[in-house]
Amino acid sequence: MIRSMNAAWWVDRWSELAPRKAAVIYEGETISYADLKRRADRTACWLQSVGVEKSDRVAVLLDNGPEFLELYLACARLGAIFVPLNNRLTGPELAYLLSNCRPSLLVFGERFTATLAPLQLGRARPPLLLATVGPSAASPGLSPALPPAFPDAERFSDRAAFDGERPFLTSSLCPSDPEEPHVIMYTSGTTGRPKGAVLSYRKTFFNCLNADIFFSLQSDDVMLVVLPLFHSGGLFIQASPALYKGATLVLHPRFDPGHTYRDIERLGVTKLLAVPTVFRALLRVPPAERGSLASLQVAAIGGEKTTPELVAACREAGFSLREIMGQTETSILLWASAQDLLERPGTVGRPVFHAEVKVVDSSGVSVAAGEVGEIAVQGSILMKEYWQDPERTQETLRGGCLYTGDLARVDADGYFYLVGRVKDLYISGGENVYPAEVERILREHPKIEEAAVLGVPDDVWGETGHAFVVPKAGQELSQEEVLAFCRDRLARYKVPAAVTFRSTFPETALGKVRKEELLASLGAQEGPEKGR
Repeated sequence: MIRSMNAAWWVDRWSELAPRKAAVIYEGETISYADLKRRADRTACWLQSVGVEKSDRVAVLLDNGPEFLELYLACARLGAIFVPLNNRLTGPELAYLLSNCRPSLLVFGERFTATLAPLQLGRARPPLLLATVGPSAASPGLSPALPPAFPDAERFSDRAAFDGERPFLTSSLCPSDPEEPHVIMYTSGTTGRPKGAVLSYRKTFFNCLNADIFFSLQSDDVMLVVLPLFHSGGLFIQASPALYKGATLVLHPRFDPGHTYRDIERLGVTKLLAVPTVFRALLRVPPAERGSLASLQVAAIGGEKTTPELVAACREAGFSLREIMGQTETSILLWASAQDLLERPGTVGRPVFHAEVKVVDSSGVSVAAGEVGEIAVQGSILMKEYWQDPERTQETLRGGCLYTGDLARVDADGYFYLVGRVKDLYISGGENVYPAEVERILREHPKIEEAAVLGVPDDVWGETGHAFVVPKAGQELSQEEVLAFCRDRLARYKVPAAVTFRSTFPETALGKVRKEELLASLGAQEGPEKGR
């Protein structure tokens, strides 16, 4: 069995070294490392009892909670491939993921019954075993009533029958190579269908090493997880590194600003990672209701591009932010310290310790400092492939590098600055336009809360920009006011041709704007005026 690169073994070791140490705190319940090991063992035994074997996919549709971690660790022990599903997806979206990964078992929370019922999973071929996690599933020995839509489903609470037992393992019944698949994690799907990134044990381990350095992790740390565990930020940047280090995880089933402040003070939280959407929500809490942040040593932000204005507002509120940048396929690949964000506004930092990161042209050759190119990554943090998708795997993994699709420039000191996405770039009258640059200017407008820019077809210029704008609360804006603001700050070819106002943007679970939905919303609207 792979030991040093296996999350299940880390819990085993900490159960020996510090058995009474708190591993997980969840909704008032404290689970020690000894207890977490016991729970993972009995879950592995239960998985074997229902027929799960090495390399089988085990899909989970759950909120953050102990059951999620138990299944994650049990799969790692058996060599089954853990497939966390985004619990914010619709039924048809989940149906696509299930048809793509073809799991042997789907474990789901009862609150998702209405979403899954229309999918007729009982008729799946090959057969799909179902298991439910009820509201009381965290309490051993209790068997919650089965949802009527799935009368034949297994009960996850039945794992209590295996309490005190250990799974039967041999070299062929557990992970034996660090390159074996550990997790299939689906991308957010901001453009087209989600892709299943196949992540190895090796990748998880080196991600933990990078996070260890970034967070300056210690075994006495308390890591608060408000991000969903079904995404890389929650599972691979917070939960897994904390378990590797023997720290304590505080799990919230979902983000709540007041709950976050209360637990930071009450439980002495030392480390926190969140997306800009979360920090903006925290800033909206009246100062008198926030509580003390004295224990918080590291507050990190990532998941989408961060503005200097948000960094400054967070600093004033007591969150001295560090920033990370990454993606499902690599996890963290760039990081910036609090000092970096102060001295170099707009930077996303420098490469992580365990990776080589560069900016290259279309031929894969590194560009000069200050020039724009695509971020490419080498090293031990790369995914293996996209599940059942050789074409997109070959597009992304070339010559030993993973091409991220992110456009950036690097300054003379090696600091990276994001410019946009390769697929977002559009060409207007022969000139390259990077939407992120235009969006940055729009966000500087005192009446604009958020902005997104897309290239749309144009008979005269080939493509022009279409801006989507969310005004700040209580503010009124006209299209001409927005465009006039841009004309004073951007070259003429970069100024959008039209503006659409919205109250909100469709977003992924990590707060990234779903631009394909914005484009679809234009529908049959008349094209923008052709003049400049």
